[in-house]
Amino acid sequence: MTVVNEWISGTSFGSWVQRCRESRRLVLVIVAIALLLDNMLLTIVVPIIPEFLYDINHPDAPLGRPPPLPTTTTTTENPCEKYIKMLPPQNRDGNETLITTTGNYDDVNVTTAYEAELKQKETEKQRIHKDLLQETLEVGMLFASKAFVQLMANPFVGPLTHKIGYSIPMFAGFVIMFLSTLIFAFGRSYSVLFIARALQGIGSSCSTVSGMGMLAERYPEDKERGNAMGIALGGLALGVLIGPPFGGFMYEFVGKSAPFLVLAALALGDGLLQLLMLQPSVTIQESDPPSLKALICDPYIIVAAGAIIFANMGIAMLEPSLPIWMMDTMDADKWQQGVAFLPASISYLIGTNVFGPLGHRMGRWLAALLGLIIIGICLMCIPLATNMNHLIVPNAGLGFAIGMVDSSIMPELGFLVDIRHSAVYGSVYAIGDVAFCLGFAIGPALSGTLIKTIGFEWMLFGIAMLDFLYAPLLISLRNPPTKEEKKSLITGDHSSVRYVTYQNEDDDE
Repeated sequence: MTVVNEWISGTSFGSWVQRCRESRRLVLVIVAIALLLDNMLLTIVVPIIPEFLYDINHPDAPLGRPPPLPTTTTTTENPCEKYIKMLPPQNRDGNETLITTTGNYDDVNVTTAYEAELKQKETEKQRIHKDLLQETLEVGMLFASKAFVQLMANPFVGPLTHKIGYSIPMFAGFVIMFLSTLIFAFGRSYSVLFIARALQGIGSSCSTVSGMGMLAERYPEDKERGNAMGIALGGLALGVLIGPPFGGFMYEFVGKSAPFLVLAALALGDGLLQLLMLQPSVTIQESDPPSLKALICDPYIIVAAGAIIFANMGIAMLEPSLPIWMMDTMDADKWQQGVAFLPASISYLIGTNVFGPLGHRMGRWLAALLGLIIIGICLMCIPLATNMNHLIVPNAGLGFAIGMVDSSIMPELGFLVDIRHSAVYGSVYAIGDVAFCLGFAIGPALSGTLIKTIGFEWMLFGIAMLDFLYAPLLISLRNPPTKEEKKSLITGDHSSVRYVTYQNEDDDE
């Protein structure tokens, strides 16, 4: 690696590479790409796993569309023979008795056979409905495993970045995600897929905590930091946008392994870019980092983190349950299950980019508060849908509102550390990612149980009520006390009070 660096530094290409390495915009691009690929893997499984697991558990009766019902015919062909030909081959045995040897056909026999087939289809539909409800719990646990593992890894990754810097954990996140993607591609059992999903949690922890900390360090000014994190979250949103429809399309028309192999190739390119531009190495932080305990005990940081939990819990509940609910109530195909999340993904991409800069102007606390209220309204509208078109508006509003909350709270966490602690960001973004993971762990883990006990509709009504109740707490972030104010309570010196906050509010002047 040293020889390569010496060769690069001695060429004109090397001078260009050196300028790129010093560019904070390139760091922003690398972080955005890492978040994009991580969230593509997060959501690409949404339309694949439910039906794939159903086919594994029911190899003799894979999930498919029922045969069409017989229709009235005007041909001279005997109606009983016509009906028997329309039956699947496995159902024809035994129905030959409907044709008498004398050639006389009884319309009553045809009607009886028709009603028997209708009853058989209804029984099969009820069986599939029961199996899908049971599978919701398994799918929810599979989806939640990533968030649970990421939740446990974050408290270690955050302090680790204080000791060795951000670049090595960032590169480690790529390596782990690459391995997880390959396991997804070739896994053919629930246990193997569970391991792949859990392994992704470790890689996500490394990428997210390191990426956000790196951006907070490279963009110290509050307004620029909000814009940069809005763009990075746009990469996250793009991954969420591309993942479900891409996964559903490739699974239906190419195969289960295809989308994961494409994603693995893209991840390999991102790893090479990190290796060339970031040059992963140990970097010691100059200032003393705040302890994780001090940050966890900060009520303002906890309120901000709670907003992330409740904002993402609803969509996390929908990921495993909405495709199954659509199969059960709308008879939706695989591609339709993936496309159902498209409006939410597009609007999330718009919301993060709009409220990165706009949240700074209107107040990030207010943007997050309004976002939680909109999320609750949209969640209550989703169960009212009777076809795919009815899901467009509530899903779009849901994605836009989540973008409002995420793009406002992420820079707010960095701002709270700046004014109340010290400007070292690994641990605070570990807390932010813990909050994100809690939402995506609690949501899928509870969705299966809640659907079986209270139903899909009441589950979403319940989380909507929680959003409404939590939203007013964000008013406390309107004017949080600074480190100087906390000191002034002890010393009685008020000369420096509110300086940092006023500086933030006057950035545009």
